[in-house]
Amino acid sequence: MDKNSIKKIVRDGYAQIARTESSCCSGSSCCSGGAHAARDISRSVGYSDAEMDAVPGGANLGLGCGNPVAIASLKEGETVLDLGSGAGFDSFLASRKVGSSGRVIGVDMTPEMVTKARANAAKGGYKNIEFRLGEIEKLPVEDGCIDAVISNCVINLSPDKESVFREAFRVLKTGGRLMVSDLVLVKELPPEKKESVEAYIGCISGAINKDGYLSLIRQAGFRDVRTEKETVYPVDDSVASICVRAVK
Repeated sequence: MDKNSIKKIVRDGYAQIARTESSCCSGSSCCSGGAHAARDISRSVGYSDAEMDAVPGGANLGLGCGNPVAIASLKEGETVLDLGSGAGFDSFLASRKVGSSGRVIGVDMTPEMVTKARANAAKGGYKNIEFRLGEIEKLPVEDGCIDAVISNCVINLSPDKESVFREAFRVLKTGGRLMVSDLVLVKELPPEKKESVEAYIGCISGAINKDGYLSLIRQAGFRDVRTEKETVYPVDDSVASICVRAVK
């Protein structure tokens, strides 16, 4: 599939998830889940019950594969960018950490997700957060204005990961941090999974080799690239969930 076809598949798949509040990255089925399943998934990848209870209902769709906010060391007054912000779960947690003097920008390419996130923000009374429609390969964000970039199980879906990391580098201030949770390959996927549309939406077929993933971060200009945590993902033993930290 070409890049545009992949983006359409992902956008359509996540639009369906936004409408049905199902969990996609939870397993082989993209059409199962609900609030209880989302909590179970989020708990299994590192979120506490207190974190899940702190966000508006409907913000946690159980789509993550780690907890980037937990490794973010966010500070009061910082500006945070959430790549592929979905319904806003990580953005809302980041918002609480940076406080009223800070700011959070969420970017997502799926209109239904942006609409849902904005509604959740209004419902929760968040004043320091905004959600923008856009692609993470071409961020609608100015140069050098971000203290921390976070992302959770999204970059693996991009057919142009090199551009994603270059864009993250561009928008960060000098000394700014990149902190992402994502899926990578620890061995080759079977051909049938590589070609599976459902597996792509489910965050598997878009994953690349771990060393290649880390190399792309370094090539974008980041330094001190390190893996904070790595766990074999239960969906397939070819895939691992990693939490990566890097500095501009």
